[in-house]
Amino acid sequence: MNLSVTLRRLLLEWHTASVYPLCTTRGNRMRAKRRTEQIAADSTIPSSHLYSPAPQLHPHSWPAATLTEKRRHPGSFVPRGGLGGSRQAHGRSATFSRSQQEPSRSRNRPRRDVGLKSAGASACQLTLAENDRRTLDQNTHETPFHGDDGSTFTLSWVGDGTGVILVLSTFGIVYEGGSSRLYRSVDYGKTFHDISNVINNTFIQKDFGIGTGPVTSNQVILTVDVPVTDVPGGIVFTSMDAGESFKQIQLPFHPSQSFTFHLQDPNCLLVVGNDAALWLSVDFAEHWTKIHEGVHSFMWGPGVTLFFSASLEGTVDAGRRGELLLKRTTDLGKTFTTVHESIFSFGYIGGFLFTSVMEKLGEPRVIYVSSNRGETFKKAELPSATKEQFYSVLDGDEDMIFMHVDDLGDTNFGTVYTSDGQGVIYSKSLERHLFGVEGKSDFTNVTSLRGVYLTNILEKDGHIRTVISFNKGGEWSLLAKPGNANCGQGVKNCNLHIHVEYSHSRGMAPMLPLSEATALGIIIAHGSLGDSITSSQVDVFVSSDGGYSWTRALRGPHHYAILDSGGLLVAIPANKEHLISTVKFSTDEGQCWQSYTFTEQPIYLAGLTSEPGTKTLNISIWGYRTEEDFKTTWVAITIDFEHLLTRECGDEDYERWLAHSSIRQDSDTRGCILGFRETFRRLKKMAVCRNGRDYVVSREQTPCNCTEEDYLCDYGYFRHENTSECVEEPIFRNQSMSVCQTGDDREIQTSGYRKVPGDRCEGGFNPPPRPSSASRRCGSGPSSGYETIMLTMVCVGVAVIVLTVSLFFIMKKLFCVERTPAYRFSALQLQDDDACVVINPQNASTGNGGIYPSDSDEDLIE
Repeated sequence: MNLSVTLRRLLLEWHTASVYPLCTTRGNRMRAKRRTEQIAADSTIPSSHLYSPAPQLHPHSWPAATLTEKRRHPGSFVPRGGLGGSRQAHGRSATFSRSQQEPSRSRNRPRRDVGLKSAGASACQLTLAENDRRTLDQNTHETPFHGDDGSTFTLSWVGDGTGVILVLSTFGIVYEGGSSRLYRSVDYGKTFHDISNVINNTFIQKDFGIGTGPVTSNQVILTVDVPVTDVPGGIVFTSMDAGESFKQIQLPFHPSQSFTFHLQDPNCLLVVGNDAALWLSVDFAEHWTKIHEGVHSFMWGPGVTLFFSASLEGTVDAGRRGELLLKRTTDLGKTFTTVHESIFSFGYIGGFLFTSVMEKLGEPRVIYVSSNRGETFKKAELPSATKEQFYSVLDGDEDMIFMHVDDLGDTNFGTVYTSDGQGVIYSKSLERHLFGVEGKSDFTNVTSLRGVYLTNILEKDGHIRTVISFNKGGEWSLLAKPGNANCGQGVKNCNLHIHVEYSHSRGMAPMLPLSEATALGIIIAHGSLGDSITSSQVDVFVSSDGGYSWTRALRGPHHYAILDSGGLLVAIPANKEHLISTVKFSTDEGQCWQSYTFTEQPIYLAGLTSEPGTKTLNISIWGYRTEEDFKTTWVAITIDFEHLLTRECGDEDYERWLAHSSIRQDSDTRGCILGFRETFRRLKKMAVCRNGRDYVVSREQTPCNCTEEDYLCDYGYFRHENTSECVEEPIFRNQSMSVCQTGDDREIQTSGYRKVPGDRCEGGFNPPPRPSSASRRCGSGPSSGYETIMLTMVCVGVAVIVLTVSLFFIMKKLFCVERTPAYRFSALQLQDDDACVVINPQNASTGNGGIYPSDSDEDLIE
């Protein structure tokens, strides 16, 4: 037997004999004798937590020089969908870690207080009533995992409303990737039971060991940590009953990644093996079929449509050279259709299929897009990108997508574009968009209010500032200053700036901005006040109207969660070097907070978790504490607020709320965004009750009259500052430009406006008709020039000139046959290498910042 396997088995037997988890309520724990025996606990001292220490930054601003770190995947095409936020908002799993360091006497000395003074509430603080304190004491449950020396705990929620949590404790001291224990809770984390024996005390993969099915299923799959060289295939354990029982299955391959469930049919699994083959199971891992070899990546499309990229047999580095094939199957691998050749990578989001292509060797890579599942592709009219640049899909739906195009050089910023309904024509939305270290973007979709996005920009002065859009990227503005906070003396421009991925990656903010569709208008985020983002004071801010107005809710960084569809907010200080024992909660959307001491034995915080979504009233605090002999014990403390908020909300507790009502005061346009207004039935701030698990968002939608703001400027037009009128670009005035469309002599008319994708306005503003100056019939020049040439030929009578001009137009006509429409950005350089586009060269412009270079994209979508 392999020595490492034997050693791991001996270690597991030792752990099995030593682990004794204990679960008590806080009320019983206060009366019980403290447990003094600590069996096989890890003799280490926790020194760091879930987030690494922040680097030493300038106390007042972040200069551009701090943005020079190389990205993880240069030249990549990275997708980002929805709000990049905390685990409880957007995932069904969470991972908590602690470092392993030797104990030191210096650990016993008091540490200098560097953060506690800023952790107090900025909003009002209320004293918790004695009856409420006793109620919470009776419904606070603590589970110490005695003897478990795992350095990482991975939590996975199973099903919807089942209360089932699986916890995988792993340790990497002796063998990288080994697993020590598997626990299960059926009551939202109030108690945990060791179920390692159910899977025969088998070691589970550390990186992708637990997989859970869609929300509607109770299916679980565990991937065993098996040495690839010792056995011909891997091993999995499957469960159909949320982990109550498991079945062991031998695989004909070794999985190289986590299993991908089909959202509508959880019995359907896909995975790529270490042999680069794509494997499919339609009976939840019972039987497997190899459907294709040489697969690089795959993505589910609508229904059972599957897209994947593959290399030809015998090829090497096909992905790097752009020699992959993009294939599609609609019958689960029985037949295939090659929808595109010679690609680098691809992605599918919002009904759009993207692929990265180098059209000619040595030329820049470009994007092709299909809105009909790969039946036809059109070239996306975006700037090309070099090997050092990348594209990134920031967000997308069935109406449009947001695309980031990296600027040339190690600038860490680029330009955000929004697409039309076909994903082909793009309009510039935001310049100098921050896209910093390791491919991290601050672009955030505020899911609690339609059309709202926020992100950060890197200004020319080297400062980072937050901007927000309330109309899906049509306009961007700085955030308003909170009413209960000031910037202090000497600050001319006082605004709120939000800490997102860039701050999170540097340890400045322990959590990303948090919003939920069921918690109408609520945003919780870390931010700072001033002319730009600062690192000197990071506080928690709350908005109740989707980002129009803000309140400073808590001083200092916190972990936070939204419970009961926004009826309850919970936060806990994120002090990495201090023990904590107090949690804060608010029932009025962060205006006032109450504090509750959840334990008499403080812990080092690892993280805050709750069931995915916002319907639960249970919150779990994960951490660890050090015992007298420097042994460390993991602890999970779950607080059930359902017994505190016992009254169900009634009709009198709700109010009618017009979304986006802050943007305009005119009665005809008040609340109108993207062509319609929405009125919601929302919980009043002062109502102290619970929405409950059955709460459903109720809304009324009414169309609005069209205004100029419902339109984007078409190609060749732009909006002057502080005006909504689309005016013609100077470079196009009195210029001759032809756009050939499959060789047809068709004149394309434009009014200078095109409606925003997804806009549903009716009547009202109607773009005025204008003579077409952006395009002319293919092959025809300006009439004035044509008349001049004809007059010259008649007067001079030189037959050679007549022949030359005739041949020119004939060749041009032939060249344009079968060409797709060529669209260009009004703000970008015109590509004068297109023989079907005629412009006056002396008036051509490089647009915004120069020529876009070539040689692009390596990994279309990761």
